[in-house]
Amino acid sequence: MTSNGESRGPAQGWRTDHAEPGTVVPLRDRGEPRGELVRLGDGATGPDGTAERRLREHVRSVLADQLPGRVEEQRRRTGARTTPEGHRALAREIVDGAVNAFAERELTANRPLVPPASERRVVAEVVDELFGMAGLQPLLDDQRIETINANRFDRVFVQYADGLRKRVGPIARSNDELTELVRLLAARASSQERRFDHGSPSVNLQLPGGERLFAVMGVTAGGVTSLSIRRHRFPRVTLDELRGRGTVDEILVRFLRACVQARKNLVIAGGTGEGKTTLLRALAAEMDLMERIVTIEDAFELGLDTDPAVHADVTAFQAREANIEGEGAVSQADLVRWALRMSPDRVIVGEIRGPEVIPMCNAMSQGNDGSMATLHASSSTIAFTRLASYAAQGPERLPLEATNLLVAGAVHFVVHLARASGGTRVVSSIREVVGADGPQVVSNEVFRPDAGRRARPVAGAIRSDTLDDLVDTGFDPALLARARTGWPS
Repeated sequence: MTSNGESRGPAQGWRTDHAEPGTVVPLRDRGEPRGELVRLGDGATGPDGTAERRLREHVRSVLADQLPGRVEEQRRRTGARTTPEGHRALAREIVDGAVNAFAERELTANRPLVPPASERRVVAEVVDELFGMAGLQPLLDDQRIETINANRFDRVFVQYADGLRKRVGPIARSNDELTELVRLLAARASSQERRFDHGSPSVNLQLPGGERLFAVMGVTAGGVTSLSIRRHRFPRVTLDELRGRGTVDEILVRFLRACVQARKNLVIAGGTGEGKTTLLRALAAEMDLMERIVTIEDAFELGLDTDPAVHADVTAFQAREANIEGEGAVSQADLVRWALRMSPDRVIVGEIRGPEVIPMCNAMSQGNDGSMATLHASSSTIAFTRLASYAAQGPERLPLEATNLLVAGAVHFVVHLARASGGTRVVSSIREVVGADGPQVVSNEVFRPDAGRRARPVAGAIRSDTLDDLVDTGFDPALLARARTGWPS
């Protein structure tokens, strides 16, 4: 009751203060900015109290349910991608409404609610989960960790830069909590909002620190959410720096530098986590500052556009998934075709994994010499089989012979990476493409792995006209002969 005998209900702007349990105090008497109600209980709240738990779960659920739609609505209204600051503002609006609704619902049910200080703490923690990495943050803060694999919320393994693998503690308190975390990360992806639900049970995105996250839900044993995070420890790297780490020797540095400067088209192959993207960045660092580069990726990783001191003119493309209506998808193949209309000097595909191989080869063979791409392949010879199999997935449905002719006319070298003894990532093989013969791409292995899996030059393997192109950039062919006498530093 008010002082004049008027009765007010839960929605009329009251909250509790430091009064007796169950006492309701007008909001205006506290000078508080919000109009929710919070009723004090007797010992019902606390670090793990039921009221706090209900509030936390409610705010998480409302954020996960409303934020993607609000972001999409704003994008459609403004025609622009939502900025991180815009994400935060939308999240705060949603959180405020969620807390108000929760307080009214719980008070109506005559349940004790969270005191103001605890409420602010819970809200801050949930927002930190949204704009931080929650249980992932300690692992992401450890710069020694390269890979995080969570088979479920409490079965988590990491791999360190030195190859050591270790099981670590849980990254969430339940499967639902991990699912909500991934969903929120997808909703605020820096490049574009991405769904994560039973209608779209996988998500591939870049985290704010540049790490790449891939997660799935509902398709694993037990239907749990699983994720994998890969960190690129060298976002800015040069060939000389890779030499210092043992990936290449001095001869390979000079040879690969000459290939870039002679505008040879390169495919960088290797297994997962063997340094393909890192080598691609190092090769790109050899390009002229003012060359116009267009990059195409499934999820942003290369970051060439973030370093104008090395690459002044870069347009970075990222593939886009369909929206909730099943519309608006943009594939990497589409992006390669679009890239050719943007006057590129070089086109770089972060990873070939499908029918984009055909437009990529067309780009390489139609005047965009010096273009590059990476490819998953267990050897330099298998790379050609992978290219052919991806080409077969395209709408063109090229026969194998036609695909091989296309590859042979586009790709100059395949550079393969592997793990040497001791776990060091090394360039192990380089093949020069010389032509096509029916169902096969013909190539010469100009650098062959030695007993330690490190690439060593093969006498007389490289074609004379190719060598002439490299010599024109300043490469000394005598280095190849000297390199065969031992592994130079």
